[in-house]
Amino acid sequence: MHGLGNDFVVIDCRANDFVVTEKFLRATANRKRGVGCDQFVFLRKPKSPQADVFLEMYNDDTSVVRACGNATRCIASLMFKELGRNNCVIETVAGLLKAWEDPSGLIAVDFGEPNLAWDQIPLAHEADTLHMPLSYGGLSDPCCVNVGNSHAVFFVSDVNAVPLSEIGPRFERDPIFPDRCNIEIAQILAQDRIRMRVWERGTGITEACGSGALATLVAAVRRGLCARRATLVLDGGELIIEWRSDNHVLLIGAASLSFTGAIAENFGDDERAA
Repeated sequence: MHGLGNDFVVIDCRANDFVVTEKFLRATANRKRGVGCDQFVFLRKPKSPQADVFLEMYNDDTSVVRACGNATRCIASLMFKELGRNNCVIETVAGLLKAWEDPSGLIAVDFGEPNLAWDQIPLAHEADTLHMPLSYGGLSDPCCVNVGNSHAVFFVSDVNAVPLSEIGPRFERDPIFPDRCNIEIAQILAQDRIRMRVWERGTGITEACGSGALATLVAAVRRGLCARRATLVLDGGELIIEWRSDNHVLLIGAASLSFTGAIAENFGDDERAA
């Protein structure tokens, strides 16, 4: 599946006890010898009685994903069909997420209240998350937000002029981020429109990042740069983000099923596949 080109291998493990290994993840993520993906989503039985499904998620480098907006929309679209209704509750390690189909036919997900305190990002030491003392390669002064995972948003005059493949890994692994960080480069186009590119922690440059779009809108509003509802223009398409008056942040966008199939039982045993 994919959300605006941010692609996922989704494996339904609710009827069995599939054990995830690094060898399997690396082999499957290989775009030459496996399936290829930005992230993995394993569907598990929910732990909370309020949830319809639990998502166990990994990046293609095998690191754990706490929250993923595009993946959540994709799974919500599957659950709508399975449950025969246009709403569901999805459980992740970051909490319970309510999802529903909005009047336009797009999928909306409530990501709750953003975390803005330095120890919620988290940072290695106390700092002003609205204006972070961080700079490299001509970029500086990011705003940090946690929406289930950590983000640092840099505002620039031209996102296409930024060498994201160079600065992304540098900021992701800066010592101030003990759990590493997702990096967004944002350009304000209008009060209700923002251009954004992203370097995802554990994956690299992707065509879209739902949680990154959420974090970018929150950061822009905190800086007084845009309205509380705006369209985020990503490499792979557009998402609508709204920071409601109740402090909850909504992600609204499409989700696509590319294909379904079966993976060989012993896939990944061949070291060359990884």
